[in-house]
Amino acid sequence: MADEEPVDQKKYFEESCKPKCVKPLLEYQACVKRIQGDESGHKHCTGQYFDYWSCVDKCVAAKLFAKLK
Repeated sequence: MADEEPVDQKKYFEESCKPKCVKPLLEYQACVKRIQGDESGHKHCTGQYFDYWSCVDKCVAAKLFAKLK
């Protein structure tokens, strides 16, 4: 067991938390669809993207730090 690589639990927890963050994901996807034809490059969905990952990270943090204790 000492020779085994440690497994990153964060990725597992992210997958389990993504279904809890559907609303921010849908908002991000709607934004992407809305700006798809933008040729200027001025429109972006950065805010919605970070809102989604903030939701996932908030869910993951509680589970991850409980596991590390």
